[in-house]
Amino acid sequence: MDMKGTQILFFLVWFIGIYAPTLFCATVQYDHRALVIDGKRRVLISGSIHYPRSTPEMWPDLIQKSKDGGLDVIETYVFWNLHEPVRGQYNFEGRNDLVKFVKTVAAAGLYVHLRIGPYACAEWNYGGFPLWLHFILGIKFRTDNEPFKTEMQQFTAKIVDLMKQESLYASQGGPIILSQIENEYGNIDKHYGAAGKSYIKWAASMATSLDTGVPWVMCQQADAPDPVINTCNGFYCDQFTPNSNTKPKMWTENWSGWFLAFGGAVPYRPVEDLAFAVARFYQRGGTLQNYYMYHGGTNFGRTSGGPFIATSYDYDAPIDEYGSIRQPKWGHLKDLHKAIKLCEEAMISTDPAITSPGPNLEVTVYKTQSVCAAFLANVGSSDATVKFEGNSYHLPAWSVSILPDCKNVVLNTAKINSASILSSFTTESLKKDIGSLEASTSGWSWISEPVGISKADAFSKIGLLEQINTTADRSDYLWYSTSIDLQDEASAQTVLHIESLGHALHAFINGKLAGSYAGNSGKAKLNVDIPITPVTGKNTIDLLSITVGLQNYGEFFDTWGAGITGPVILKGLKSGKNLDLSSEKWTYQIGLKGEELGPSSGSSGEWNPQSTLPKNQTLTWYKTNFDAPSGTNPVAINFTGMGKGEAWVNGQSIGRYWPTYVSSNAGCTDSCNYIGKYGSSKCLKNCGKPSQILYHVPRSWLKPDGNILVLFEERGGDPTQISFATKPIGSLCAHVSQSHPPPIDLWNSDTKSISKAGPTLSLKCPYHNQVISSIKFASYGTPLGTCGNLYHGHCSSNKAMSIVHKACNGTNSCSVGVSTDTFGEPCQGVQKSLAVEVICT
Repeated sequence: MDMKGTQILFFLVWFIGIYAPTLFCATVQYDHRALVIDGKRRVLISGSIHYPRSTPEMWPDLIQKSKDGGLDVIETYVFWNLHEPVRGQYNFEGRNDLVKFVKTVAAAGLYVHLRIGPYACAEWNYGGFPLWLHFILGIKFRTDNEPFKTEMQQFTAKIVDLMKQESLYASQGGPIILSQIENEYGNIDKHYGAAGKSYIKWAASMATSLDTGVPWVMCQQADAPDPVINTCNGFYCDQFTPNSNTKPKMWTENWSGWFLAFGGAVPYRPVEDLAFAVARFYQRGGTLQNYYMYHGGTNFGRTSGGPFIATSYDYDAPIDEYGSIRQPKWGHLKDLHKAIKLCEEAMISTDPAITSPGPNLEVTVYKTQSVCAAFLANVGSSDATVKFEGNSYHLPAWSVSILPDCKNVVLNTAKINSASILSSFTTESLKKDIGSLEASTSGWSWISEPVGISKADAFSKIGLLEQINTTADRSDYLWYSTSIDLQDEASAQTVLHIESLGHALHAFINGKLAGSYAGNSGKAKLNVDIPITPVTGKNTIDLLSITVGLQNYGEFFDTWGAGITGPVILKGLKSGKNLDLSSEKWTYQIGLKGEELGPSSGSSGEWNPQSTLPKNQTLTWYKTNFDAPSGTNPVAINFTGMGKGEAWVNGQSIGRYWPTYVSSNAGCTDSCNYIGKYGSSKCLKNCGKPSQILYHVPRSWLKPDGNILVLFEERGGDPTQISFATKPIGSLCAHVSQSHPPPIDLWNSDTKSISKAGPTLSLKCPYHNQVISSIKFASYGTPLGTCGNLYHGHCSSNKAMSIVHKACNGTNSCSVGVSTDTFGEPCQGVQKSLAVEVICT
C-alpha cells in the first residue's frame, strides 16, 4: 500500500473510532429485567461526571479513565442557570459546552444518561434554577403552576432539541440512552399536596411528548407515571422495587462518598462498603447502577449551593477532584465491574432465585440450562461460612462473593487486590525568584474596598430588605447602611443586636470593624450581639451581608431567603432603653465597588504597587503575577494565611476560599470500619482543621509565565503566605492475604485455570514511563498498618524483601505469588499475607 493509501486507511480508522456512535442507530427499550438496547438486555455500570465541574481539556482523560474503570455510561445533570443565565439568552461555551461533552463521551464509546431535570439539586447554587425565574409574576416552583411549567417545558425542549440537532439520542445513532425529568421530588412532594401529584403527571407527559426515542426516568418518585421508570437514590438500593413489574430496577445515585461543607470535616466512604452495596444491588436483580460521583470535580466561581457547600466537590469519588485515580477505590471497583460483567449473560437470561441459608446470609442464583452465576452475601457483622452446591465458602462480614460459574469465587467485596497510591501535595513558593514570600512583598499590588456605600447605583428604602430579592444573586454581597444620632445615649455597654437569615456578616461602626460572624451548613441564620462603642453625635452603621451559595434542596427552597431581615436593635443605651433600627431608612448597595471596576481580571488601573502591602486588613483586593509550576502534576493554591474571599486566575474564578473555617474536633476516627450501614457522618477525617485549604487550578487555565492571581479578601489575611501545591505520586502499596481470590484478570472460560492460581500481589506504576525504583517495605507473615505506615507483625519471612526486590525493582509492573511456596513458612497455623510499599520514579 502506498503512502496515500496508508493515510486514507488511517483516517478511516480514526473517523470510525471517533464517530462510530453516530453511525449506527439503536433502539432503547426496557422490560422488567433491564434496559434493552437493540433487542438485547444489558447490565450497565454508570458514573456521574458533571461537565462544568471540570474543564473541556480534562474531559477526554476523565472519560477514558471511567471507561478503563469499567463504566458503560456517563451520567450528568444539565444546569439551567449556566445555560440560560438571562431569560432567553443561552450559553453553551467553554465548560458549559454540553454538546461537546456528550460527543466526547460518545468518542470513547460510552453511553450517556442526560438528567435534564431541570431541577438538579447537586449541591449547586439554587439547585440549578436561574434567579430570574424567581421574579416571574405569580410563579411557584416545582408544582402545578402555569408560569413555572411554561418555563420548565421551554428549557427542557430547548435541551432536547439541541441534542436532536446534533443526532445525540441513541434513536438517532448517538450515545444518549436515558433522560431524566424532575429530580428527587418524591422526597418532598407531600408538602405540595394535590398540586404536586398533578405536577408530576404533567412533567412525565411533557417529557415523553418530546419524542426522544429513549426512556425517561424519575428518581425517588414512587408514583412515576408509566412509561417513566422510577429509580432509586441512596447509599444502598438493594431493597428497592420499581412501581411496576414491567420496569427494571435501576439506581441513579449510589453515593460514593459525601459532599464537603465549609466548617465541616471531610467525609469518605470505604471502598469495601461501596463495593458491597453495588454487589448487593446486582445480586438482588438490579441491572443499572450509577456512582454519584465517579468524578466530583470543583465548584468553580459562585456555583456551589448549600449554603456553605465548599469549593471542592471531590466526593471521595474513584477519580479525585484533580482528575487523578483514587486507589484502591478505582481499582477495586474496576475488579468488581469485571466480576459483574462475567455474570451478565446469566443475569439477563432469568430472574434471580434468592434463598437464605442462615441468619444474615443470602444466596442468589441466576441459572439457565447453559449458564449459572451466583452471589453469596453476608450482611452481618461477623464472618460466616456458607455451603453452596456442595462446597463451603468463607464470607467475611458485610461482604459479597461473586461466582460467575456458580463454583469459583472471582471476587469478594471485602478483599482488595488493587494497590493503593499514597500521594500528597507538595508546596512551593508562588514566587520562584525569592526564597520566601513571607520575607518580601515583591510583586504584590492592592486595592482597598471601601467600607459602606461607594457606588452610584446605591438606593434607599425604609426598613430591612431580604437579600436574594434585592441582589438577584448578582453578587454575594449586599451593604446595609444607616446612621443614628446619639447625644446623651452613647454608652460603653452598648450592644448591636442583629438577626439575619444568613449566611455571613461583617459589621462596621463608624468605618471600623466591630465583628464578623457566619452560620454553618446546619444553621445559616445569625442571631448576634456585637459590643460596640458609639460616639456622641452621628454614628454610621455599615453591615455587609454575605451569601455563601444559595439553598439547593428542600420544599419551597426558593423562598428560604438570606440577608438581614431583622430586627436590628441598639441595646444598652444610657437610658436603659433599646432603639429598634429595623424601620429606619437604610441605604443599600448591591455588590462591591471592586466588582464594578473589574479587578478580578487584573486589568483595573487602580492597583496600588506601593511596597507597604497591607496585611490582615479587611475588604482588600490583592494581585500578583506568577509562573506556572513545572511539570504536569495537578495544581492547587494553598490559601493558608488568608481569611475568606474569592480568587481568580487569569480572570477565571477558582471559587470561594475560606481556610479559616475550622471543623469541629469531634467525629473523626483514625480508621473507619466498613462493616455496617454507612451514613454521611460515619467516616470523617480532618477534624479540628480547616475544611479546605487547597483550591484547584486547572492546568489549562495556566500559561508558562505571566499568570495573574487576583484575590478579594473579606476578613483579613497575608497573601505572601500563599503557595502553590502540586500533587506528585508518592508510595504504591498492596496488601494481599492467602485467602484473597486470584486476580480477576486470570479468569477465562477455562475455570480450572483460576482455581489452580493462588492469590497474587500485583503492582503497577501509575505512568507507563515510570519504574519501581525502591522497595520501602516488604513483609510476608502478619504485617500490619496502612500505606505509608506498614510494619512487621509477630512473624515475618526473612526472604520477603529480597524476593520482592528481585521481582519488582526496575520494572513498571510486577506480580508476586502470596504463598509459602514463594516465601517459605514463617509461622505455622496462622493465615499469612504479603504487604509491600514501593516508590515509582
